[in-house]
Amino acid sequence: MAVFYIDYLWLTPRYFVTGHRTQFFVTNTFIVIVLGIALHLWMSLSHDMLGHNHREPPLILTIAFVIRDIVNLVIAAAIATLLHLALQWQTAEEARKEAELSNLRSQINPHFLLNTLNNIYALTAINTQKAQEAIQDLSKMLRHILYDYQRSEIELRDEVEFLKNYIRLMKLRQGPSVEVNTSFHITNEQQKVAPMIFISLVENAFKHGVKPAVPCTINITIQANDRQIVCDIVNSNHPKTSTDRSGHGVGLELVRRRLELAYKGRYEWTHGVNDNQKMYHSTITIKL
Repeated sequence: MAVFYIDYLWLTPRYFVTGHRTQFFVTNTFIVIVLGIALHLWMSLSHDMLGHNHREPPLILTIAFVIRDIVNLVIAAAIATLLHLALQWQTAEEARKEAELSNLRSQINPHFLLNTLNNIYALTAINTQKAQEAIQDLSKMLRHILYDYQRSEIELRDEVEFLKNYIRLMKLRQGPSVEVNTSFHITNEQQKVAPMIFISLVENAFKHGVKPAVPCTINITIQANDRQIVCDIVNSNHPKTSTDRSGHGVGLELVRRRLELAYKGRYEWTHGVNDNQKMYHSTITIKL
């Protein structure tokens, strides 16, 4: 116990972690040798104190006993050092993960705002009143970003309301040829979810699923219970041409990275076009 806690609380953080490996090994060697010899001396002394008939073993056997004790102490020191390093690595990994998530969130904000402002700009040329309504919806979404988005998790009902505002904004500028269907079935609205996980998928549906003067369909479904959250989006497939490089797929790549960081090993994401290349299907399933 002495060797374990000396290593765990003092030697490892003070010398090994800071790079002073020579001091670490020299001090450890000194401690285990001294305590290894002290254990043998204490054993002999305790036998004498208790009045046991104790005869000193041969020198070679004494050395073997001391080496045995030193090996045990070395094992205790090694376990203490490895445990300290493992816990330190876990703490550092959690800090790195949170920093990367924060960085990803800061990247999504301008990406999302840029797309939304472009939509409102286009809407001003079509219908001024609808553009004003769109600005009002945008203010609600900005409030969500400013006050909720900085947290690692928010209530699912707030995230769904955010998506509804965005979808309503997008529908304002769509013509009669675009059919948008939404379905939200949430059994536990207080269920937590990472913010703005699904918005890029919805953006992608409107971006690649709508073509002027062509019948288009966008179906957005979110189902959630105490076991899982499923976001399912099906849209007409009208991929952008090589000359239209707006976005460059940044949003979807950010979603993939955020899913990996926030729900590693607990999510499935399938996406792609159907056999006739007419519909694009994207589904995210998050296990709770």
